[in-house]
Amino acid sequence: MPSIYLYITDTLADWECGHVLAELHSGRFLKDPSCRHDLVLCGRTMDPQTTMGGVLMVPKVLFTDIHPKTGDLVLLPGADTWLDPAQGPVIEKIRMLLDEGVVVAAICGATMALANAGLLDKRPHTSNDLAALKMFCPGYHGEEYYSDDPAATDGNLITAGSFAPVEFATHIFRRLDVMSPETLAAWHGLFTTRKPIFFYALMESLPKRA
Repeated sequence: MPSIYLYITDTLADWECGHVLAELHSGRFLKDPSCRHDLVLCGRTMDPQTTMGGVLMVPKVLFTDIHPKTGDLVLLPGADTWLDPAQGPVIEKIRMLLDEGVVVAAICGATMALANAGLLDKRPHTSNDLAALKMFCPGYHGEEYYSDDPAATDGNLITAGSFAPVEFATHIFRRLDVMSPETLAAWHGLFTTRKPIFFYALMESLPKRA
């Protein structure tokens, strides 16, 4: 079973990774439902963390100790704590994972931390706002690679703004190749337009299962 390594930190933005977790863990729309992902909560320390929504989450492993394999996902949700210097060891681990080809997906505040560490200087990316990156991330020098799209994929790195959890999930599903093109198109259409036609298309796209 592949894994989602979800980095948890205080003030984690609950809504930003909901679609990703629900679909990859349940497997309900995957090409192969048996490839549903295990969820591994990772922390900078082993202390419990509280999300913006008040959910208490307890790490299973230190983030610096994880060893993702092919097919795994390292998921970095937004939080108000990403620019804290204490996140330094986590950022360095992310740098290592990106160099190793691990699929890393960062949204909202997590993209700011990557930007500040210079990890977005030479690769296409997006975030909440270019001006905000330049204002709050003195280590950022990747303006020429910034995209105004809600989400962006560059090789094994996926980035998105806080307002784009559906697009974030869509890019992740496409990069991991876990949904058929027809299923992914219908899934995206349903959650962006809310039109019933996409629900029926989604159901029709699924393989018939005994």
